[in-house]
Amino acid sequence: MVGIIIASHGKFADGILQSGSMIFGEQENVKAVTLMPSQGPDDLKANLEAAIASFDDQDEVLFLVDLWGGTPFNQVNNLFEAHKDKWAIVAGLNLPMLIEAYASRMSMDSAHEIAAHIIETAKEGVKARPESLQPKEAAKPVAQSNGSAGRPGSLEYVLARVDSRLLHGQVATAWTKTTNPTRIIVVSDAVAKDELRTKLIQQAAPSGVKAHVVPVDQMIKIAKDDKHFGGQRALLLFEDPQDALRAVEGGVPLKEINVGSMAHSTGKVQPNKVLAFDQDDIDTFKKLEKEGVEFDVRKVPADSKDNMDSILNKAQEELNKKK
Repeated sequence: MVGIIIASHGKFADGILQSGSMIFGEQENVKAVTLMPSQGPDDLKANLEAAIASFDDQDEVLFLVDLWGGTPFNQVNNLFEAHKDKWAIVAGLNLPMLIEAYASRMSMDSAHEIAAHIIETAKEGVKARPESLQPKEAAKPVAQSNGSAGRPGSLEYVLARVDSRLLHGQVATAWTKTTNPTRIIVVSDAVAKDELRTKLIQQAAPSGVKAHVVPVDQMIKIAKDDKHFGGQRALLLFEDPQDALRAVEGGVPLKEINVGSMAHSTGKVQPNKVLAFDQDDIDTFKKLEKEGVEFDVRKVPADSKDNMDSILNKAQEELNKKK
């Protein structure tokens, strides 16, 4: 696997490394190297060399640096000269660039290949509102259909996820990269009635993916007559398990549901860091299980899967204690 070093002035590298882990999960062979005010170029060089030495594969290394021509770039460049046939440097570090680099390591074995690939994503990550501030030459359609609309076939469900936050960074980056949808569909009566939330979700869609918000009954109709969506790959998002159950009982053919996040509120218990349940939630998941649905419990693809039965049993025990 290509090793990645994030280098910056100050603690920027530490912060963006943490942000990347929150969105894409913890990563192996990634190090943050910082230049602090009390340090000089030689200190930075020594820290860079130590970071490289910690990698499993020191032949393929990608450096993501904050500023072209700054001290971190210059020290990286000094080391790079002896390895430029394999190593690569990309300056102008931002979070979309880092996330794309993480995703690219799953299919690309060369630092050069990843470096060339992530530059466009880094550029696309720079956007402004109001849209009139966006340079015309940089403006691109928010969504494209990959030219597959209208082809014969049926809608393919690449992921169904219960997540109280709906379309956020972990979905728009990590899950989108691993499932490659052409459509993200938020299935919710409540959100469909909220014009502001609907607009924000549509704006949050990653480049090349179209986002929709539909009521549960509309999703059921689409599932029963999806001939107009031939060639489309759908990622479904449910705000709660109750909406997912309605969809499944209505005929949406889901065999597995990813359970990523359920917010805590009054009356709920929280058996782990990201999932909170009341009795209705527990009963709903059991009904989904009876419908033949399996559960993939994890926030991001890089996480290991948790056991849903164990989580539900723990939640039930905690609720019983509160009675």
